[in-house]
Amino acid sequence: MESKVPKNYVCPICLGVQGVENKDTLLLQQDLVYKNKEVSIFINSFFVDTSEGHVIVVPNKHYENIYDLPEKVGHKIFDAAKMISIAMKKAYNCDGITTRQNNEPAGDQHAFHYHLHVLPRYEGDRFNENSGNTRLADPKERKVFAVKLKKALEKITSSRDE
Repeated sequence: MESKVPKNYVCPICLGVQGVENKDTLLLQQDLVYKNKEVSIFINSFFVDTSEGHVIVVPNKHYENIYDLPEKVGHKIFDAAKMISIAMKKAYNCDGITTRQNNEPAGDQHAFHYHLHVLPRYEGDRFNENSGNTRLADPKERKVFAVKLKKALEKITSSRDE
């Protein structure tokens, strides 16, 4: 597929995965809730009205979008998304989960590194009407959600090991 990446693009997600914190990325290491060899999960820098604390699941290697993503990596992302969804249900006491993944500018892709959004949902939240209402979340706000998810993930992974 033809790349839609703007000229001189610096990938903010690659920087976050690499642990770089600078002006080119909003992802902080405190936002990282999970990482293995293939996949990382971060609290998203922007909060969506009614779905605060949502995460992005990203491959650690750079792939621009779903067209470039190898199926093997896609399976790893799905597994991580399922795991974080279960943790989110426990940590946030939400009523449901929505996943969203955008490709190319016409599909509302803004960061040109494949990423899957996992959003908490609540009865009557009118998410589809409010999903355009976003704001840059303060790092202190994001940290609260990261701590909750890490605790829930610890319980999930420790119960698997028993």
